[in-house]
Amino acid sequence: MTNDKRHNDSNEEPEPDELREKHSRTDGGTRRADADSSQNEESSGRDQDDIEQNGNGSMRPGDMMLSHPTEEIWPQYAVISLGLWLLASPPTLGYGNALMTWSTVLTGLVLIALAGITIYWESGYANYANGFVGLWLVFSPIAFWAPTAAAYANNSLVGVMVITFTVLIVMRSEMEGPAVPPGWSYNPSTGAQRAPLIALGIFGFFASWYMAAYQLEYITSVWDPLYGSGTEQILTSKVSAAFPVSDAGLGAVAYSVEALMGFMGDRRRWRTMPWMVAFFGVVVIPLGFVQVLLVIMQPVMVGTWCTLCLLSAFGMLWMISLTIDEVVAMGQYVVRLMRQGDSLWTAFWMGGMISEEESGIDETETRSIGDSPVSEPFWGVSIPWTLLTAMALGVWFMLSPTIFGTSGIMADSSHLVGSLIVSFTVIATAEPARGIRFLNIPLAVWIIIVPWLIAGVPTIAAINATVTGTLVLILSIPRGPIADRYGGWERYATLESVDRLNPLSN
Repeated sequence: MTNDKRHNDSNEEPEPDELREKHSRTDGGTRRADADSSQNEESSGRDQDDIEQNGNGSMRPGDMMLSHPTEEIWPQYAVISLGLWLLASPPTLGYGNALMTWSTVLTGLVLIALAGITIYWESGYANYANGFVGLWLVFSPIAFWAPTAAAYANNSLVGVMVITFTVLIVMRSEMEGPAVPPGWSYNPSTGAQRAPLIALGIFGFFASWYMAAYQLEYITSVWDPLYGSGTEQILTSKVSAAFPVSDAGLGAVAYSVEALMGFMGDRRRWRTMPWMVAFFGVVVIPLGFVQVLLVIMQPVMVGTWCTLCLLSAFGMLWMISLTIDEVVAMGQYVVRLMRQGDSLWTAFWMGGMISEEESGIDETETRSIGDSPVSEPFWGVSIPWTLLTAMALGVWFMLSPTIFGTSGIMADSSHLVGSLIVSFTVIATAEPARGIRFLNIPLAVWIIIVPWLIAGVPTIAAINATVTGTLVLILSIPRGPIADRYGGWERYATLESVDRLNPLSN
């Protein structure tokens, strides 16, 4: 019986004062509870708008990464210390360049300010903005042609440390959920998978840093065990002078970014950090291949080779091969999120989750992490004997001008086409990019035809070119074995429609 009914019933006895007071308190409490519940629902609605959630109600990876810097504050104090170090560096180390000095001082102040905002305003954006400030520190010595080696080394080292504290450390937390992409037989983002990329990036950084020291006139000579003064000729050539900054220094910046990005995120980063995997892919694949092309053009444009340049370029080719699988997994997942209703912007920056049932293939076909510590870094890459032989023939053709005494157009053709054959073959060792091998076919046809069209080519050199080109053409047709599964990407990776008609493909 409700209060309203009791009040309307004249035959009922009036309630005692204490009982009415109790009902009043109860009704008031109920109304307050209803009001609180309503406020909580509104607040929950606002939170839902502010934080996009997965089907299981947990925060999306992008939101978690924004919250990490505000939950673990100690790296911000390290950044503040580095900012103070930068303020003291120019007068202490004698930078000797006004622009470099002011840039360093202002950068130190910005680091301190953004770290303070991260601490007191709990802004994850401010923390990651400091990551870009660290990147500027790495780049600034070559932008201002730092006059002293101390200034170059100091800013580069502090920049790397800033990126480490603001990005690597705060992103080291393990994310939730399965780690193997749907339909894949392995995880392309494990630490073991990234280890060779990090090692090659570090090697490329030190090689480029050493050559940049010569271009910036900190040292007077560069060691080259194979081509003598070839490295010095290239570093002082018109091609290098055409760059507004030291091209070797620019390479050092790129390699440092690649090595640092190799450390970012956990083994789920293909779905938790699509933006980072995409940027890593851009730096390594198209920009890395541009660097390889610049090295390939050295004998044509400068007339000599550079040992450190060749080693760095060869390492970059393997970095491209080892990076492709993770980029493919990331791309597949972004498309998957978009089909589920996410915008490209949300999918790209926020990432998402998958269920355990969707992960991998099954227990028998999915590789277990840690079971094969030697082979795990190279999952997704295989080298059939056909590709290995084609690679060797490319190197042979690169060296043929020296062996057969050719010069002019024939020599340039041998250097350029031989290098491209090596490049495409190395990239094709990545199983998701096995179809790249077909790019060797037009190059092989060029090798076969051109020597007979150029006057003055020794007959033995022309015969060598014809035999080499024919072998490269034949060796580029077989696909070779594909050991792993890539969530349906196999049909694009192997050009399935072509290989179906190809009797030499396995």
